[in-house]
Amino acid sequence: MLFDTTLRRDLARTFGGTLVVILTIVLTMMLIRTLGQAAGGVVAPQDVVLLLGYVALGHLPTMLALSLFIAVVASLGRMYRDSEMAVWFASGVPITRFVRPVLRMGWPVLLVVALLVLFVWPWGNRQSTDLRDRYQQRSDLSRVAPGVFQTSRDGKRVFFIERDSPDAAHARNVFILADNGPRESVTSARGGRLESIDGERWLVLERGQRNEADSANGDKLLSSFDSYRVLAGERAVRRAEERPPRAMRTIELLRTPTLRNQGELVWRIGLLCGAANLLLLGIGLAATNPRRASNWNLLFALLGFVVYYNFINLSQAWVSGGRIGMGSAFVALHGGAFVLALALLWWRDHASVLSLRPRRTASA
Repeated sequence: MLFDTTLRRDLARTFGGTLVVILTIVLTMMLIRTLGQAAGGVVAPQDVVLLLGYVALGHLPTMLALSLFIAVVASLGRMYRDSEMAVWFASGVPITRFVRPVLRMGWPVLLVVALLVLFVWPWGNRQSTDLRDRYQQRSDLSRVAPGVFQTSRDGKRVFFIERDSPDAAHARNVFILADNGPRESVTSARGGRLESIDGERWLVLERGQRNEADSANGDKLLSSFDSYRVLAGERAVRRAEERPPRAMRTIELLRTPTLRNQGELVWRIGLLCGAANLLLLGIGLAATNPRRASNWNLLFALLGFVVYYNFINLSQAWVSGGRIGMGSAFVALHGGAFVLALALLWWRDHASVLSLRPRRTASA
């Protein structure tokens, strides 16, 4: 039918343009944030692009749902402003007739959102967590950039090195400032290397000296050494059961229904239910007065989107804290949103019929 084809084409065109704009803005913000983490020593600089991809996949379901919602509100709102809706209503087409073409256009997007939330979201979180863990489990010496003063993870040591080989395990002109409470030490050496012994990483310094001062009693100790070994750190491996719920597969959350896992399930399934409910809410929220050149309906629709998705996050926190159950969260939030969308459609439908019905004038 011409009505369905034209509406779906308009929705698809608006959805594509909106998704490109939102994706560009979000990727720019995430890139700045990831570069800041790399500069702060949280992630490896060479993993910035890879980590950005994992983070973008995690936020893609929300961006798809928002783009689809804006496409529905913007497309139908334009039809209201151009008086196309008045023509359709006068032809006997109710507002509920727009539900079928909107759902036919939106169901592939909803399918992609379901796949991303249920499968890609935990996979991306596992990959990004492993990237951060592998970088954080490296010793402090291997994470220091040559020629740059850098603080260790615990904030108690400051490093400065110069590497003479591409191997991160060897360095020259090592400088270490350590602060262990009342005792402060300055260690310098001509060279150093990393050795792994029984799963522990040791830093071996060669031909240097160590100056140690005790602020409690004022004692100072100066010593020289040909070889000095200090524990650089342990390579702890994160076990699967220690992973956060956001990095666990959906089937694992179902097998271990703890409160935190149930909260994660409420959030994942809630994103899909929210995207579906927003399609119906967008049809009702798109109504506008063609005599007023304003976009208040789009602003109110965006406000409703923000409120809805904040309630999804709150439902996750409430279920994780044991305040409400999973069933109550779904019925209260998503069931309430579905009923509200149906009521809004019914009200818009009857309001359009009443506005087109001729009014009787009182006879003298």
